[in-house]
Amino acid sequence: MFRTALPTEAAPGTVRVAGVLVCLPGLAGLAFAVALVIRAAGLTGKDAGSVYAEAGYFAIIAVAVLAVAIGLITGHSWARTPATVVEILLLGVAWYTAGPSGQVIPGVVLAVLCVVTLVLLFNAKARAWAIGEWPPEKADAADSPEKNQPKRNQPKRNQR
Repeated sequence: MFRTALPTEAAPGTVRVAGVLVCLPGLAGLAFAVALVIRAAGLTGKDAGSVYAEAGYFAIIAVAVLAVAIGLITGHSWARTPATVVEILLLGVAWYTAGPSGQVIPGVVLAVLCVVTLVLLFNAKARAWAIGEWPPEKADAADSPEKNQPKRNQPKRNQR
């Protein structure tokens, strides 16, 4: 069944925490875009245009990542897949940072952030929420109408 764009119920806490963690790379991307604009302000000609274009590119990606994070925080199930893609791509960045770039500590920190976010997005509560089975039913078994009805396809016992 296709879910609506508006959340029908609150997301589990794990999904909201994952949304906060997804915000971090988005905010870092915006900070990088601002740093590029500041750098481009000191340049002239073709060099400045290239740096402004790069800043615009990173700003667009950062805003998209922030939109996904806000979607998770506010309980929109559509945001789970793009958040997963972002985290998997960042795992590659973390590997490159820790390995070939030789910056082990930032690479490991980024890898841990990505793995924690992925675990939060794929635990049992998050999966139930994503397929529309969240929150779980809390009906009391004694109040269940199925319990009070006779079972079908079973022969009735003779009463003496």
